[in-house]
Amino acid sequence: MNFSDSEIVNSIMTDQGHKAAASPEQADIVFVNTCSIRDNAERKVWDRLKYFRSVRNKNQQDQIVGVLGCMAERIREKFLDEEKLVDLVVGPDAYRDIPNLLAQVDDGRKAVNVILSLEETYADIAPVRTTGNGVTAFVSIMRGCDNMCSFCVVPFTRGRERSRSIDSILDEIRQLSENGYREVTLLGQNVNSYNDNGTTFAELMYRASLVDPEMRIRFSTSHPKDFPDELLSIINERPNICNYIHIPAQSGNSEVLKRMRRPYTREAYLSLIDRMKEIIPGVALSTDIITGFCGETEAQHEDTLSLMDIVRYDLAYMFAYSERERTLAHRKFEDDIPEEVKKRRLSEIIELQMRNQAALNREEIGRTHLVLVEGESKRNAAQLSGRTDTNKMVVFDRMDYQPGEYVKVRITDRTAATLKGKPLGRSSIQAFSQSEYADLKAEPVRV
Repeated sequence: MNFSDSEIVNSIMTDQGHKAAASPEQADIVFVNTCSIRDNAERKVWDRLKYFRSVRNKNQQDQIVGVLGCMAERIREKFLDEEKLVDLVVGPDAYRDIPNLLAQVDDGRKAVNVILSLEETYADIAPVRTTGNGVTAFVSIMRGCDNMCSFCVVPFTRGRERSRSIDSILDEIRQLSENGYREVTLLGQNVNSYNDNGTTFAELMYRASLVDPEMRIRFSTSHPKDFPDELLSIINERPNICNYIHIPAQSGNSEVLKRMRRPYTREAYLSLIDRMKEIIPGVALSTDIITGFCGETEAQHEDTLSLMDIVRYDLAYMFAYSERERTLAHRKFEDDIPEEVKKRRLSEIIELQMRNQAALNREEIGRTHLVLVEGESKRNAAQLSGRTDTNKMVVFDRMDYQPGEYVKVRITDRTAATLKGKPLGRSSIQAFSQSEYADLKAEPVRV
């Protein structure tokens, strides 16, 4: 979401006549786009801001530094008055006001706008994508969140939930298709809640898939509480909607989930996973896991480990609980799990996930996937890399393939995080979905 927001700010700055600098150190204006979801993310921001202060002092330059996003809304006074590290502070709903705020800074004033909006979606602003690979792009379909999970600060930093109009979303996808992009990821804090005057997320996904049958469609993130079976059927039916779902569990214990204000039980979550695997054969799943939440016992931690073993996630984002001010957990619960216990539990979760991930990757050997080429391999210029429909990274020999092309690749080996393969030729989504290679349910080669 922050990546998408940065592209909106790029557009606003470009419209004002500004141009991107070669590096932050050479820029007249630097914006640091921030996240408050974890304490570690905030510490990185503070370190970055102190670095820019040292650059300004060393070069004796009048560089303007601004903070954008969630931290801007949450701790604006500390940025401006206590630490005196920045010149302007802009919340996630106030990016349109950046030109006015810069004018205030030019007049010698500190500038702040962190007002949250009930309407702002930036639907009319065409993002300027100055970074990325030119093949994949993010499209924000909604902003804010109404779920109020007890551990999460997002509703307080990004405001209430509101959806973009479906027409503006489809127009952006068409423009991306015309500009050569081959994959878009639709973004929202809970995309299942998308609603544009009665248009549901399932209908949006279906219509998005019709814009360009040769453009892949992904989405993130879904909440387990309201995942519609209709959407599962659409994913299965439409070959260009990827067979990959990010479905955060957060915990494998129902009592912990209740304290987290996650309105589902362990049993309901596992039932949803069963439906996903039944309706979408070969679906890949990823998740978020928080360990060491307030009051979590060893038995409850074991429940999370067992849930991970049952589901066998292809990918997981795993964190030790980090208390956030203003959340219900901060007000109501005690952060009572010692740090050494959190670290040990997190290590156990990571170790289990790595084992399961390695086993799932091993089962890929012998299968053939349609890979969208994203660019050169980071480790070997003679190879290319790209992702499967199921969001797994594959590297293979470059030959004469180009970024943005679809290539059939037979998987021959794997590492913990990457698949290796042999290219079999160019293809397309439609051709691959109808070919003998499309049956990824085939028995893999056992090694």
